[in-house]
Amino acid sequence: MAGNILIVILVAFDPLLHTPMYFFLGNLSCLESCYSSAILPRMLVSFLSGDRTISVSACLAQLYLFGVLAGTECYFLAVMSYDRYLAICKPLHYAMLMNGRICILLIVVSWICGSMGISVLISLVSQLNFCGPNKINHFFCDFTPLVMLSCNDTALAEIIAFTVSFICTLPPLLITLTSYICIISSILRIPSTTGKRKAFSTCSSHLTVVSCFYGSLMIVYVLPGIASLSEVKKLFSVFYTLLTPLLNPLIYSLRNKEVKEAVRKGFRKLHRLKMQKRRNK
Repeated sequence: MAGNILIVILVAFDPLLHTPMYFFLGNLSCLESCYSSAILPRMLVSFLSGDRTISVSACLAQLYLFGVLAGTECYFLAVMSYDRYLAICKPLHYAMLMNGRICILLIVVSWICGSMGISVLISLVSQLNFCGPNKINHFFCDFTPLVMLSCNDTALAEIIAFTVSFICTLPPLLITLTSYICIISSILRIPSTTGKRKAFSTCSSHLTVVSCFYGSLMIVYVLPGIASLSEVKKLFSVFYTLLTPLLNPLIYSLRNKEVKEAVRKGFRKLHRLKMQKRRNK
């Protein structure tokens, strides 16, 4: 939370970071903060207080928020990889193809794509009846452990869930992989060995996070919802609920030279303000 909120503040207030790349990074960090807030506080309350009960409406709300944010993040990652593709492979056309209006449009479309499918799914899940013991075998209200408690026929909901998962993961994954293939092929043409090493280091870090996020999502939501796989799915859920929000600010932003300089400037300003207050006293 601290890392993601810091990036949002830096992107909002530092003029040097008012570029498309940092605009997307700031939006990703804001999404990650909301993502963590949708799951972790309730989970921590359950662990610390021992009260592990949650109402049906709160459970559906958590499932909806999680679904919207996870689906939107898939498209955010695709947009960010496309932005890097244009910057590296089409540098002369970058300013025209990635202006302010297009950046905002890409973010809005990502949110719409992320929220449409889960809205249909939640409307189906909300009509199900739950007969007991009403004990969810998970650390948050996820789709599969929730519908396993229903007395109704859940075939339609499961088909819709599979379709939504497929649409929210495969197209953006293909865009991301295609963009990085083009980026890597351009990097291979760089004559400098140092330049190649630096570019490959950045790409490998990004691809590691992307692979972790998409891979865990696909294992959890594309594999059949059978009881024997529930513990495996629960384990992989940790990757996209805890690990990815932790790694994203470190991999995408805090290693960048511009962000490091913005952090130093921010601390220098705070130090000057503190010294000025002391002198005024």
